[in-house]
Amino acid sequence: EVQLQASGGGLVQAGGSLRLSCAASGFTFDSHSIGWFRQAPGKEREGVSCINSGDGSTSYADSVKGRFTISSDRAKSIFYLQMNSLKPEDTAVYYCAAERAVHNFGCGLGASEYDYWGQGTLVTVSS
Repeated sequence: EVQLQASGGGLVQAGGSLRLSCAASGFTFDSHSIGWFRQAPGKEREGVSCINSGDGSTSYADSVKGRFTISSDRAKSIFYLQMNSLKPEDTAVYYCAAERAVHNFGCGLGASEYDYWGQGTLVTVSS
């Protein structure tokens, strides 16, 4: 069973940076995807970024392109989301999720594609 533990959230001023971590146990780097999602109060959960653990391909929401970077550390089974140039509108609970299905390439940002979810970590960006 895959278990995910997200961490690294906190309070940061606009323009600052945070790095989120997602520790994945029971996860195999075999072309499964890991995604980062966020949910702000009163809003639907949205996909932020994802990475295919096999070919390393990534995808980003338009709202974070050029500011966020997703990466992985195979040896530690940890996935990261480096967030730079943070804006108040980035404030949300951030979740990492893993997909059971295997894809030869690419990954998706649809929440319904993901089967395992971490508990979420709160990111607050002050103006």
